Amino acid sequence: MEEVYLVVRTLFGQKKKPEQAQKEFERVAKWRHCSITQEPLRQPIVACQLGMLYNKESVLEFLIEVEKPANSNCDHIKSLKDIKDLNLTDNPTFQKDEIMKGGGVYNDALIAEYICPITGLEMNGRYKFGFRWKCGCVFAERALKEIKSDTCHNCGKPFDEDWIILNGSDEDVDLMRTKMEERKARLKAEKKAKKAQKRKLTDSLEQPQTSTGKT
Repeated sequence: MEEVYLVVRTLFGQKKKPEQAQKEFERVAKWRHCSITQEPLRQPIVACQLGMLYNKESVLEFLIEVEKPANSNCDHIKSLKDIKDLNLTDNPTFQKDEIMKGGGVYNDALIAEYICPITGLEMNGRYKFGFRWKCGCVFAERALKEIKSDTCHNCGKPFDEDWIILNGSDEDVDLMRTKMEERKARLKAEKKAKKAQKRKLTDSLEQPQTSTGKT
């Protein structure tokens, strides 16, 4: 707890109560650590449909494990289709080698490694961030309100309605879970419809041609 206190004191330049320090520390840590292993995030970074961040390598290792550990952070991930590679924008002011000081205290953990490409806001938990499931591009939620567009400003792909909130509140996660189930149901229905259409086309081609010629 003392270490957490020192971290938050370094971050904000003022004393905070232990419970406040713990809360601030957890908020910052979520944006820098894999939700499965708690190791520092490193490229390639992915997110699930609930908005949690992972090292892709950790997800791959989890998927191939025969006996999976009880982990509520990834039980919903059944295949690579359940995660999305994130297109993150580097923060030019971030210097990775200078983040840690001696004794394990953060120099300035509010300087995030990634930023919103539109607003320049840092992805450190102080602002709400999310990504489009279709393209994986990450933005601050404020950017969606400031700039109205039908295409992604980062990659140019058409926007869809599948906005995933990253590291959201409990209410946000419940909403993302509902949207995840709706998305799965929609994809299942589309797949079923395509199979039915293909079967119908195959049956029509296999039917014998009726001769209309006169004898």
